[in-house]
Amino acid sequence: MPAADGAGLRSSGRESPLRQGPAVTEATHTHLPLPPRGRRSHAERTAETRARIIAAVVESIAEVGFQRTTASEIAQRAGVTWGAVQHHFGAKDGMLVAALENSFNRFAQRLGNIPLEGTSLEKRASLFIDRAWEHFSSAEYRSTFEILLNYLGRDDLEQHPTWQERMFRAWDRIWLRLFGDAPLPRRRRFVLQHYTISALSGLASTLMLEGGEARLRKGELDLLKDTLARELSQGMQDSVR
Repeated sequence: MPAADGAGLRSSGRESPLRQGPAVTEATHTHLPLPPRGRRSHAERTAETRARIIAAVVESIAEVGFQRTTASEIAQRAGVTWGAVQHHFGAKDGMLVAALENSFNRFAQRLGNIPLEGTSLEKRASLFIDRAWEHFSSAEYRSTFEILLNYLGRDDLEQHPTWQERMFRAWDRIWLRLFGDAPLPRRRRFVLQHYTISALSGLASTLMLEGGEARLRKGELDLLKDTLARELSQGMQDSVR
């Protein structure tokens, strides 16, 4: 567990000021889930509370930045006490990892809905970029980005966190599901995966810097689609030779 004065989210009464995060418009807010009506089981109540806390983390970071997302800010937005947050996540690190995993799971769900049967490789590549950009251009990703910047750079973390390894493996499974008919050498596949994600995250960073003047990156996204489809098509051609 990090030192209490290391990073902006605290369980004590002191809350350090943080670096200002990118501004977002009201339309990009991550809305907190409303509690369902009727009698609920303990598991349902637990899942609902966890979801509200994670949504509060994402919403707060997107609106006011990581450094100003304090313990009281999260608790107030989620409608719970900080003790309840600690009960569900243990400490700040557990909550941040849960937010990262939740963001990745939502990203995976977007990609998991891409149809395979009867869908050409070029169309799948295009849909992949479109669905991925929905994630990378969202307020949720802006929050994820700030967590990664502030969380992964800490000296007290293990070199290869287990959650990160799980996400890398899951990401590779998603890729193989979508593009398994275009086999590439393992190293080449990883290079293409890294290139694609780097391009998307780079465009997302530019979007953050432009703020209110941001525009849709259609030209750049079309170029990325063409590049991905071409590389995958080459892999498919090589496999039948």
